[in-house]
Amino acid sequence: MSQHPSLKSKNTIKAKRSVLKRFERVDLLKKRGQFLPNQKVTGLPKTKPDF
Repeated sequence: MSQHPSLKSKNTIKAKRSVLKRFERVDLLKKRGQFLPNQKVTGLPKTKPDF
């Protein structure tokens, strides 16, 4: 008997996420030079992840 696809482990998901978490957005903006050290982490500009 085979296992239903919806019951498989979550570790097998390979899809890229199009939405970044806040710390990922801050890291990406720092890498691009668009985030200043004294800048607030709320109200960040929208960013697209680097693939």
